[in-house]
Amino acid sequence: MIPERLAHLRAFLAERDVDVVVINKEVNLHYFSGFRGDDTLLLVAKDRAILITDFRYMEQAAAQAPLFEIVEQQQGLLKKTAECIQKAGWKKIAFEGNALLYDDYSKLSALLTGSSFQTALNLSPLRVIKEDEELACIQKAVAISDAAFEDIVKFIRPGKSENEVAARLETVMRSLGSERPAFTTIVASGVRGSLPHGIATEKLIVDGEFVTMDYGAVYKGYHSDITRTVCVGHADASHRALYDTVLQAQLLGVKLVQPGVSGKSMDKAVRDQLSAAGYEKNFGHGLGHSLGLEIHEEPRLSPSSTCESLAPGMLITVEPGVYLPGWGGLRIEDTVLITAAGGVPLTRSSKQFIEIL
Repeated sequence: MIPERLAHLRAFLAERDVDVVVINKEVNLHYFSGFRGDDTLLLVAKDRAILITDFRYMEQAAAQAPLFEIVEQQQGLLKKTAECIQKAGWKKIAFEGNALLYDDYSKLSALLTGSSFQTALNLSPLRVIKEDEELACIQKAVAISDAAFEDIVKFIRPGKSENEVAARLETVMRSLGSERPAFTTIVASGVRGSLPHGIATEKLIVDGEFVTMDYGAVYKGYHSDITRTVCVGHADASHRALYDTVLQAQLLGVKLVQPGVSGKSMDKAVRDQLSAAGYEKNFGHGLGHSLGLEIHEEPRLSPSSTCESLAPGMLITVEPGVYLPGWGGLRIEDTVLITAAGGVPLTRSSKQFIEIL
């Protein structure tokens, strides 16, 4: 796994005519070396791979990154990085343009005299196609999230606060093997349902409200992402009608997940269906995104998507929503795996209208 990833990275560097890349983004440290920690840098060149860290991580790095030379820094991570580069004689040096802080870039530039330190790279595209081992971790994280939903519909009742619901979700996921929440748990009830990212508050849930829950687990560094909306108490006709509108849009999105389909076309088809139902101005975010070592990864489904063609091995969320200020709203989200035969939803939690009485 790691050897194949390094081979792809080295081919990527050769195409861009650089000698070595400085990797500092934590998820990429993990992806290319196997090491899980911070305050560390990788140097990957054609014939060498170096991991630079401090005393705290020396033993861990040796165990987790056996394909790397482990170098201990004692007087500064950037200083040791520059020393390693200069000692190796590398002259064309690349860095992660979307991850290296400007201050660190400036300090390294000053240390790397006589070298070209101008090539900014984005390594995220190398993680787009998921390996079987990655998919197994993501499927486990998804299963943990599904189990948390099965529990929460038995727990949530009028009088519970949004914070209590969020805490219950996170506690159950942790008990089932999640390392931490995949992101700040969203629980938005009643009128707060119009907030797409309405994180949980002390607000109490009352009878007759929608409650939208967007949450996820992390298993061995890999994320899951699910959104479900339920009605706590007696639903009225407006709840049922809006829920069905969003559900039909979400089902269309899942059906459209196929190899060769573009991110823009998928987003447009679902957006057009919601617009035809009168909600053109009430769905203001993209249809979905990939996930893995990060909760939001490429490709994305949106009007500005750069994904021209979904491919087997990619993952994508499908999460349309309708948000009505002063009334509330809802969202439904699944994680879907693209295969040669089409999209396969990994999320198993029911999407049927749930009325908790």
